[in-house]
Amino acid sequence: MKARGSVDWPGAAAAAAGLVPRGRLHPSVVCWAEARPRGERWAVALSGGADSVALLLLLWAHWPRRRARLAAFHFDHRLRGAESAADARFCAGLCAALGVPLVSGRWGGARSARGEARAREARFAFIERAMARRRMRVLWLGHQQDDIAETMMMRLARGSGAAGLAAPRPVHGFGAGRGQRFHVRPLLGLKKSEISRALRLAGARWREDSSNAKGLHFRNRLRLSVVPRWIRASQRDALSGAALSRELLEEDDRALEAWVDLLGAFGPDGSLAVERLAGRPRAVVRRALHRWLLAQPRAGVLSRQGFDSLLGAVEGGACVRHSLGPEGFAVIRAGRLRFEVSRRRGTPH
Repeated sequence: MKARGSVDWPGAAAAAAGLVPRGRLHPSVVCWAEARPRGERWAVALSGGADSVALLLLLWAHWPRRRARLAAFHFDHRLRGAESAADARFCAGLCAALGVPLVSGRWGGARSARGEARAREARFAFIERAMARRRMRVLWLGHQQDDIAETMMMRLARGSGAAGLAAPRPVHGFGAGRGQRFHVRPLLGLKKSEISRALRLAGARWREDSSNAKGLHFRNRLRLSVVPRWIRASQRDALSGAALSRELLEEDDRALEAWVDLLGAFGPDGSLAVERLAGRPRAVVRRALHRWLLAQPRAGVLSRQGFDSLLGAVEGGACVRHSLGPEGFAVIRAGRLRFEVSRRRGTPH
């Protein structure tokens, strides 16, 4: 007999799947998932909040043949004392009821570093390490439409381009070949209110993060104060509008990537043929330079002013030697951009 107030989690998963059928999940995710190898293992980021609980229930219900290959990952940030511990116990009970293994971790640096970005980095670092040990390459995340609007506003504030504004993507691949990893987000077509309502009707429970009600972090300030006013002022479905803009920006981003590929400007030695970028739109040159910089493991962090200066040099095509930090230089010579390692730190060139 179930204890009073306990949840029939398999029944809740079936009910949630009826309320949120596969057709409501992001279509590109459904197509991607159907094409994946049968033996592939899937990891689910599980915080205990409504979005991640709905994600686990829907995956368990909509892909029954994958149940034996699912695993959930929960990270205790240790920022909310007893609440955080209760989150971990809740996730353990949910996973046990569904027969899904739960991998848990705790943040040792929580007392010395409490920033939102640091907490997020620690969580993903734990998940990536745990997935690597288990040879897992697919991580499912519970981002939804409200997250799209919040992320877009955060990135607009720091001047992001199409690539940054196209986040969070439904299917995002990292790396290449057999080591390629994926972040997958099937709930991007749903609002948070729709997800919470479906869980309530399905008889499910979830954990509320009390820190979300405080304006300590930028995202929370947007969520509590800015986004609701923006929705009211728009007098339309602004969240769906933001989701559509994200889709269009992702299309533009892919077009830029394809254009750079067609130019064939990258040599087998990692150099960039500057002459092949001559006369191209600045957005294309910017994308090619950004890709080149990402491929330089010894390059330092380039400021926006430094990037714009190097971009101007690439557009001009003239010979130049531009510092990329203590490890080396970006050098344009004979029509190609290369990374040259410093002969010795501190030695003038």
